[in-house]
Order: sequence, then C-alpha cells, then structure tokens
Amino acid sequence: MKLCIAEKPSVAKEIATILGAKTKKDGYFEGNGYWVSWTFGHLCTLKEPHDYTSIWKWWNLATLPMIPSKFSIKVMEDQGVQKQFRTIETLVQRCEEVINCGDAGQEGELIQQWVLLKAKNDKPIKRLWISSLTEEAIQEGFQKLRDGKDFLNLYAAGSSRAIGDWLLGMNATRLYTLKYGAERQVLSIGRVQTPTLAMIVDRQKTIENFKSEKYWELKTNYKGVLFSSTVGKLKTKEKAEAAINYAKDKDFEVDSYEQKEGKEQPPRLFDLTSIQVESNNKFGLSADHTLKLVQGLYEKKLVTYPRVDTTFLSEDIYPKVPKILAGLTYFSKLTEPLKGSPIRKSKKVFNDKKVTDHHAIIPTGVSPSGISPDEQKIYNTITKRFISVFYPDCIVSNTTVIGKVDQVQFKATGKQIITPGWRDVYSKEENADSKGTDEKIMPSFEKGEKGPHEPEIQEKDTRPPKHYTEATLLRAMETAGKTVDDDELRDAMKENGIGRPSTRANIIETLFRRRYIERTKKNIHATVTGVDLIDTIKSDLLKSPELTGQWEHKLRLIEKGEYSVDKFKKELVQMVVDITNNVKFAENKTIAIATDKNEKAKQKKSNDITAETCPKCSSGEILKGKSAYGCSAFKSGCDFRIPFEFMGKKLTDKQLSDLVTKKKTTKIKGFVIPGSDTKREGKLIFTNDFNIEFEE
Repeated sequence: MKLCIAEKPSVAKEIATILGAKTKKDGYFEGNGYWVSWTFGHLCTLKEPHDYTSIWKWWNLATLPMIPSKFSIKVMEDQGVQKQFRTIETLVQRCEEVINCGDAGQEGELIQQWVLLKAKNDKPIKRLWISSLTEEAIQEGFQKLRDGKDFLNLYAAGSSRAIGDWLLGMNATRLYTLKYGAERQVLSIGRVQTPTLAMIVDRQKTIENFKSEKYWELKTNYKGVLFSSTVGKLKTKEKAEAAINYAKDKDFEVDSYEQKEGKEQPPRLFDLTSIQVESNNKFGLSADHTLKLVQGLYEKKLVTYPRVDTTFLSEDIYPKVPKILAGLTYFSKLTEPLKGSPIRKSKKVFNDKKVTDHHAIIPTGVSPSGISPDEQKIYNTITKRFISVFYPDCIVSNTTVIGKVDQVQFKATGKQIITPGWRDVYSKEENADSKGTDEKIMPSFEKGEKGPHEPEIQEKDTRPPKHYTEATLLRAMETAGKTVDDDELRDAMKENGIGRPSTRANIIETLFRRRYIERTKKNIHATVTGVDLIDTIKSDLLKSPELTGQWEHKLRLIEKGEYSVDKFKKELVQMVVDITNNVKFAENKTIAIATDKNEKAKQKKSNDITAETCPKCSSGEILKGKSAYGCSAFKSGCDFRIPFEFMGKKLTDKQLSDLVTKKKTTKIKGFVIPGSDTKREGKLIFTNDFNIEFEE
C-alpha cells in the first residue's frame, strides 16, 4: 500500500476521492492500493527547554544561554494530535511508499518531515507538488510525482528557521524578563517580532518628536492652469512676500509645451503580500484575516496556492489561460473582449526566472458558490487583476508645460487617458486604483506666448511621516524597513525582507495579542508596554530590520542549497551567546576577572573552583560571579555556567567543585520538585554537552 499524508482532513478527502480510496477508516481513507491520512497542521514541534534538562524548567539567568547539543522534536501534547500521530506512525511502518501531500511550501514540508522523522520512516518518499486543489491539478500532480530528496534543502531551511526562532526566542525572552521584567511580566522577544515592533516604535517616536515648521510655496494661475515655482520651499514669510512682489507685475511666458504619448502597463499579479496590502487599503481587512480568506479560497479550489512571494507566472501556465478565462463565467463581460485573438504574453506576467516553487495567485477557473462576502471581495480582486493583465496597455498623453516670470521658472503637468486599455476592467469601480484619477486636461499652449497671470503664496506646514497601517507595515517588512515604491527594486529586496509572506500576518497578530501594539482606526500605534520593551533592548542584533533581513537571506540560500546549515546554526549560537553575555556581564559587570597570578593563587582554597580550567572549552578559567560560576572565555563564545542554586537548593563550594572536576556530586538532600513542595534527595551530573541533570 502507498501512504499519502495531506496537511488537512479536507484535502485528504479530495485526494482519496480522486485516487479511489473510498473506504473511511479511523484517521485515514483506504482503497485502490492507497491509504490517505492527514495531519492537523503541526503534529510535532521542537522540544521545550525542560525536555532537554530539568535545570531548564526554571527561569534562571545563570542557566542562560540554553543551547541544546542536538535539537529534537516531540509530538504535541494534545489527545487528538497524539491519536492521529499514532495512526500515521502505524501506517508508516506498514506501507511500501510514502507520498508527501502536504502544502507545497517550506512550512508544509517541515510539518510532514517532522512527522515522518518522529514516526521513524525508512520507506521511500515521493512528493506531490501542486499549485491548486482542482481535480485536474491533483491528477496531473500524481502523474508527475517528484522524488522526496528534491526537497531536502526546503526542509533544511524550514528546520533552520524553527531552530533559529527557538534559540533566540527562548533565550532572549528569559534573559530580558529575568533582567528587566516586572513581577509576573514576561518580555516576549522574537527573531522577527522584535525588529517589527522596533520599526513601529521608531516611527511613532519620530512622529511624537516631530516639530512642524511653516514654509511657503510660490504658485501662479495662467489660463486656468496652476503652475508651481521650481524654487521649492521658501522658509520665511519675508522671502515669500518678496517673491510674489517680484512676480505680480510681470507677464507669464511659456518656455516649452510638450505632449508625449505614453503607455501604462497593467498592474502586476498578486503575491501574498500584495493581496494583503490591497485588501487592507481597499476593504480595511487585516493581513491575518486576508490570509485566512485566500487560504479558504484555495481550499475551495477557487484560487491557486496563496503563500507565495512572486508576482509572475511560469511559461507552462500560458496554454492554460484560455480555459481559465472561459471558466470565469461571472466575469464574462470582462473576458469577452479577450476572445478571438491570441492571449497577450508579456515578460511582466510570464517569466520562469522569476518563479521558484509556485507562481502568482490567480483564479483556477472554477465558479464560486456559497462563499462569504469577504471571500467574494478577495476573489473578485484576484480575478479582476488576472483578467486585466491580458488587456492592452492604457495609452495616455502626458503634458509638461514650462513657463517663467522674468527669471523665476514655473512648471505644470497633466495627463489625459486616450485609450483605457486594462483600465476598462476597473471602470465601474470607485477609487479602484489611485492612478486612475485623471488630472485636469490642459488647454493648448504655444512656446513664447505671454500674458497676465495670478501669482499667489500658499502657506503650508511640514508634516511628520504617517503611522504604519497594516498595508504599509507589510511593505516595510518586505523591504527590511526601507521605503521602496519601485516594483523592480522591491523584487530585488524581497530576499532580505524580514519574515516570510506566510508568517508576517501572524507576527503582526502576535504583537497585537501581546498588547505591544494597538489599532486606532487603520493606523498601528505602539503601546506603552511596546515602547518600554524596545527602549529596554540595547542590542541592535535583536532590533535591526536590516540584520534580521540578512538572516532571512541566508535561510533562502539554504533553501537553494547555497549556504551551509551548520554554518547558519553556528552563527545563530554565536549571536545568542553574544547577546546573553552583553546583557548578563557587560551591563552588570557580574564577574570581575583577576589578572594577577599571585592574586588568583591567594583566592584558591581547598574546595574553591576559581582558577580551575574550564571543562567545556579547556582554555578559559572558572571565575566567581554574583549568582554563578562562569568561564573567563565568555567573550570568545564559551557559555559554561554553574549557578550557585539549583531546584531551591544552595550548593556548597565542595559540591560545586565535585561537579566541575568529577562531573557529578554526591547525593544531596533538599532539592524542591517544581510544582510541589516535595523535597527530594539526588545527585547533580553533567551531561556530555555540559547541561546539568538531576538524578534521584
């Protein structure tokens, strides 16, 4: 039997129907040589700190940083999840081949591979890789199953991402909570969450500290057209008054009048970020809600895979376009003009070099039925965008008039739509596109013509930057905080963005849930708690969008097989060690390093372990701090620590010395078991990676 594992029961049911596995069993379908089972998203997760060693159950500065020698996974502690895992585990042992039918993306690959790893799978793996859940796409996907080994780099990137989030999140959250948190207040810190919050706080402080200044602009009205002076902003009223006095008694003269025909190409197809931006701007929908809506449309077979970061289609989609358009019966008035002539093929739409695992989000051609009003809005938006890219360019006439009053130059521009082209798709929508608002059509001018004009001074105030909305925050995350309007440049920066398209909405929701940010209408404001957290964190490593973007770039390189997983993990560990040392030692000077050898000798007592060679790195020496012994080579990356107190028991110098020199203590009474008042007797032992275990 072949075992297919989908990510959701609904998808498993679709696959089972197509494969002929029609018999429903407990946790799977069976028939025609197939078992079809499913996960519920994540069945497995990385182990928590206390799963590695009992010492990490307690939040203690002395035990930081927590760096497991090897990361392990476990089945999530949920009865339904554990039951389903046992079903899959049994089927894995009995099957002859596994077909990974998880979502075709990094997270989907991680979910499946963790389950198969935990189930101890040793059977060959094939991969179903599809961009939509239509019957045709699933059938085609099963005809072209790929070798599971082709996706090892994708899994490596997903695993590295999860480990990076664990290392930074677990350690930094404990570190700053213990160091600066008020009683029972957890300071949550994350690899992507914290720089995102820092962007919001920085923008808010800029707005709050902004001091508005007045300025004046010289304008003039000639033949009903308002011209702006090219001298720019005038910073004093006196200069403004002098300028208008200079201009008011002189004629306006036209220096040049130029009309150029131009083309405006259709807007690009949607990736996940751009549909989230569009729906926030257009409908006020949150990024998280939009993702759920698009995911729902995908599972209803109405649109293609949503968690994508490309706005292009692959070349092999081109022959399928007429059939997709023919299926869009609700949009027949818009698709009708495309019939009878070859479908437009543009490099702005079809480009294999711009497509990796998946193409842009487009409709499948399946007619919608029974979808919610919000789903309808998103479906219409995606479908109209898809139709519009096959329409002709919009032809416009751009007019530029340069004039002068004596030596002062003025300029005015205007635009007139000659042939709407793709704009016809949006002609009945109000404010469908900000570019769709035509400027006033200009009268004709002739070079050298002169005449009276009406100069005026407009008094204005400088304005601070605007608060982030979810739309502008998503764009800022995509470009690591840089303001980028050009689509080509934004594409080039995507690999250095913070977070991934599929995770950014969840990051924003996490900040709302933890009350670090709040909504005021469509604007996002940092709360007092959020501002205080960012003010507390001194490390640029934790707050910098650019540095976080560099980590994201390396994860993408891992996905391509162009960067070493081991190197990435070593860099992560070093970063965590540096951050921990900076907070624990540099800020508080908890360890005073003695440099005089005679002084060290004086400190050495029979059971005192100071000046002993560090057992972990074998190069540093053991030094005594306020709450723990540590290695003098901490600045070089050695994280060896022994806290003075474990499980409610203060250790003697003799016990600490035994632990360092013999890697174990004798039996000690008085250890307190977490969650109870029970006291136990036992030994402390060092594991091979120098974590401390309690052994009864």
